[in-house]
Parts: sequence; C-alpha cells; structure tokens
Amino acid sequence: MLNEHTLDQLRSLRLDGMVRAIEDQTTSTAATALGFDERLALLVQREIAWRDDRRVARLMKAARLKVSTACVEDINWRASRSLDRAQVAALAGGDWLRHAQNLLITGATGCGKTWLACALAHQAARSGFSVLYTRAARLFDELQVAHGDGSFIRRLAALARLDLLVIDDFAISPMGAPERNDLLEVLDDRVGTRSTLITSQLPVKAWHTYLDDPTLADAILDRVVHSSHKIELKGKSLRDEEPMK
Repeated sequence: MLNEHTLDQLRSLRLDGMVRAIEDQTTSTAATALGFDERLALLVQREIAWRDDRRVARLMKAARLKVSTACVEDINWRASRSLDRAQVAALAGGDWLRHAQNLLITGATGCGKTWLACALAHQAARSGFSVLYTRAARLFDELQVAHGDGSFIRRLAALARLDLLVIDDFAISPMGAPERNDLLEVLDDRVGTRSTLITSQLPVKAWHTYLDDPTLADAILDRVVHSSHKIELKGKSLRDEEPMK
C-alpha cells in the first residue's frame, strides 16, 4: 500500500475517490493479481465516478425539490392518467433541455403534477443539469423582496443561469401587475437559452384570460408556450395512494 504521506498528497489534490479505491485495493486479493496499468485504470475510473456522484449530490441539494424521492423509474402508468410512455421517455432523455424547450404540465388537484415535475427535474439533475424548484407564489414573493433590497438584477441573473427552472402551482391565485412584469422578466431571460417547467391546475388555453392583461399575456405566452412540450394529466386524485405518483 502507498505510504500515508502519499495518500495525504492525493487528498490535498482532492483525489478522494482514488484514495478510497487504493484503500479498497489493499484488501482485495483480486486487485493484487492485476498489472499496474489495470490497477491504475480502476483508480481513475473510481475517481471519475466519485466526482460524478458528488456533482449530482450538489445539483440535487441545490434543486430543492418538493418531492426529493420522485424519479421517473417510479412513475405510476395507470391508463386513466393519459401519460404517454414514449413522451416521458423522450423527456427523461433530456433533449428538450439541451434544446432549451419548455414543459407544461396541467391537471386537476392531486393528479400528480408536482410529483411528475420533480421526477423529471430529478432526472435532469442526475444528467448534470442545474435545477431549481419553486412554487409560483414563493418565486413572486422572493422577487418582490429583491426589488426592495436592490438585489433584483442579481436574482434574475441567477435564475437565467439555471438549466431548468421549475415553477409549480402557477395560476393558483390572482396575479397582479408586479407579478406579471416579473414573470415576463424571468421568462425573457430564459427564452431560447434555458428550459422552464410549469405546472398548473388551469389548462394552458385559459392562461391568457387568467393573466388579465392582453399585451403582457401575449408576451408571456409567446415566451413559454411556443417550443413547449405539454402533458395534461387526467383521472381522480392520487393523494390517497402511497406513494403519490
């Protein structure tokens, strides 16, 4: 085994995955039978895997998903929900994120919109995309505070850098002029460059009326509805099922 000084040097270089692999190899009889090149290749692979795991863990923590355990592998495919397996599989592949497209998930209360959004956001983080989940009301509250303390431009810039912004529970309460303006600012920074996922009880066709300002509604919907994928969940509430999916 390498002496402790060498291991400390590897740690100082932040090669912790390699250090752990070396420690594992000292207790493996199979490893001692391998040549130098083969053992080195295993150490490098372990370091890469360790870094990937750490990066995904950081992305998941930063995402702040409401349902952190949601994942596409656990989706409830019961027929009455009208979920298209091919569509979900394509979304899980991540091309919509690479092409800066949006996703709109609508349906009645309790049908699993938030869970599905979190599952797809979880998949995005696992694929290396930066993600943030927020409820629409909370987002607007935070932006209002940012206006007051002078951090609004910085907050917009931070949101614009996210590969995927999840806005949950859109159109659940009346929206005033300040919220409409802020939403336009957020979406304008993302159009064509980053993806936005929005969930709502309200059908997309009713969003224009909900926004209650024809000019701003046109501008907002132009930025979010075009180049978007849509999922309309159907069926009764899943809140009585465990887990809700």
